[in-house]
Amino acid sequence: MSQPKVSIIMGSQSDWATMEEATKPLEALGVAYETKVVSAHRTPDRLYRFCNEAHERGIQVIIAGAGGSAHLAGMAAAMTHLPVVAVPVSSRNLKGMDSLLSMVQMPRGVAVACQAIGGAGAYNAGLIAAQMLALGDAELTQRLIDWRSSQTDSVAEEVVK
Repeated sequence: MSQPKVSIIMGSQSDWATMEEATKPLEALGVAYETKVVSAHRTPDRLYRFCNEAHERGIQVIIAGAGGSAHLAGMAAAMTHLPVVAVPVSSRNLKGMDSLLSMVQMPRGVAVACQAIGGAGAYNAGLIAAQMLALGDAELTQRLIDWRSSQTDSVAEEVVK
């Protein structure tokens, strides 16, 4: 693939098991992406650099996954004009509800688009990132239309008994 247009960032390496799902629709649709570990709490300087440089490197959409207090998406959104799609990663104690609530409780003026908890949310984050990019890319739009058609065609009409 060419120059990454989507950056998938996560709070720690352990989030990769969930965030890898975001790569699947991007790969299926031919959208270039990058992956990085950027912790809002443990690597704040890295987060600051990432947010200040992302658009200069051609990144157009950020997907941010984190668990626990999950400030990564909100902090990224506060530091960049790029759209940020949040993925709550399931946590051990609260099963991702803490992450979800942290991500959807953004103050007015700091927008974060939040997906479902876990792998389904990560997958949909990749899909929505591709849909955002398709707004300015006719070829990607056609690939999305074809992908949706293929998805529809794959659903059987008759019940197998």
